[in-house]
Amino acid sequence: MDPGADQLAVRDWLHGFAADVIRPAAAEWDEREETPWPVIQEAAKLGIYSLDFYAQQYFDPSGIGIPIAMEELFWGDAGIGLSIVGTTLAAVAVLANGTDEQIGTWTPQMFGTPDDVKVAAFCSSEPDAGSDVSALRTRAVYDEAKDEWVLNGTKTWATNGGIAAVHVVVATVDPELGARGHASFVVPPGTPGLSQGQKFKKHGIRASHTAEVVLDGVRVPGSCLLGGKEKLDERLARAREGVQKSGGRGNAAMATFEASRPAVGAQAIGIARAAYEVALDYARTREQFGRPIIDNQGVAFQLADMKTRIDAARLLVWRASWMAVNNQPFTAAEGSMSKLYAGETAKWVTAQAMQILGGNGFTREYPVERMHRDSAIYSIFEGTSEIQRLVIARAISGMPIR
Repeated sequence: MDPGADQLAVRDWLHGFAADVIRPAAAEWDEREETPWPVIQEAAKLGIYSLDFYAQQYFDPSGIGIPIAMEELFWGDAGIGLSIVGTTLAAVAVLANGTDEQIGTWTPQMFGTPDDVKVAAFCSSEPDAGSDVSALRTRAVYDEAKDEWVLNGTKTWATNGGIAAVHVVVATVDPELGARGHASFVVPPGTPGLSQGQKFKKHGIRASHTAEVVLDGVRVPGSCLLGGKEKLDERLARAREGVQKSGGRGNAAMATFEASRPAVGAQAIGIARAAYEVALDYARTREQFGRPIIDNQGVAFQLADMKTRIDAARLLVWRASWMAVNNQPFTAAEGSMSKLYAGETAKWVTAQAMQILGGNGFTREYPVERMHRDSAIYSIFEGTSEIQRLVIARAISGMPIR
C-alpha cells in the first residue's frame, strides 16, 4: 500500500514538527519526568493536538492516517509523543462506546483550546486487574432516585490520570458477569471524589504522566454512562442469558483496546525507525581499524535485519488499520498481530542500535539509550505480548487456550 498525496503531506508536516519541536525538547522532559505542556500547546496551536486533526486521520478511508501520524510523532520522542496523543485513548473509548450526543459533548472538552489546553485519561487497569480485565473491582452503582451513578475504586497506570479534565472510567456494574458486566463512564471536569493517587516514576516514556486515580463516592449523571442505560440493560440481560455480543464490543475496555492496538504498534515503529536511523548514520561515520564499521558484515547485517523488521511491522500495522476502517473482521487477530510484532521489533531494534553504538549507546549523550528505555513498555501496555499471543492463538485455533 502506497500513501496518497494527502497522507504524504501529513507525514511531512508531522515529521517537520517532530524534528524541529519534539526532538530538541526530548532529553530535557525525559530528565524532568513532567508533562511537557509547552510542547502540547505548540502542537495545539499548529492544529496537531486537536479533535479535528485526529478525526480526519481516524476517518481516512485508507486506514493509514492514524498510523502515519503516530509513527512520525514517536519518531520524534515517545514520551512527548504519548503526552500529545494520550488523550486519544479516552476519545476512542467514547467513540467506541458512546452515543452521538456523548461524542459531541465530551470529546471537544478532552482537548480544550490552543490557549487553554486540556488532556483526558482512560482508566481501565487496577492494582489487581491488568491483563485480567474480568477482575476489575471498581464498582458503579445506579442511584435511580437521582439518576446518578456512584463510582468507587482505584485505577492504576492511567496516562494523564489525575491531571486530566475528562476521565473515562471502566467499572463493574454486575460483578457476577465478569468482563461482560462492565461499562464505561465519563467523569466530567471538577467532579468531587476523584483524585490523583501515586504518580509513577518510570523506566521509559518519562515525559508522559502516569498515575493512580482514586474514585471515592464519585457521582456522575446518568447521561455519563457511555451508550446509555437502555443499551446497557439490554446487554446485561443477554449476558445473563449466556449470550455474548459478537464482535468484541460487548466489553467496554476491550472495545477501546481493539480499536487502538494498530495505532500503538505504529508508535513502536516510530521508536524503532528513529533508533535504526541513528545506528545507520553512526555506522557510516564511526571508524575502527581504519574503516567505517558498516564495512563489517556483522554490523551491516544487523542493520539489514533492523530495516527488514521495521518494514514488516509497518505493513502489519497498515493491514490491520485498513481492515478496521473497512469493517473487515480480524479473523486471525490481525490487530493483535500488528501490536505484538511492532512492540517486539521496537525492543529488538533499539537494543541492536545500542550495540552498534557500543559504549556511546549506553550513555545519555546519544538518544538510543532513551529510545531503548521507551521501547520496553510496548511489550507490556495495551495488552502484553503474552496476551497478544493468546488472542492470536485463540483466533487461529478456535480453541479456548489459557
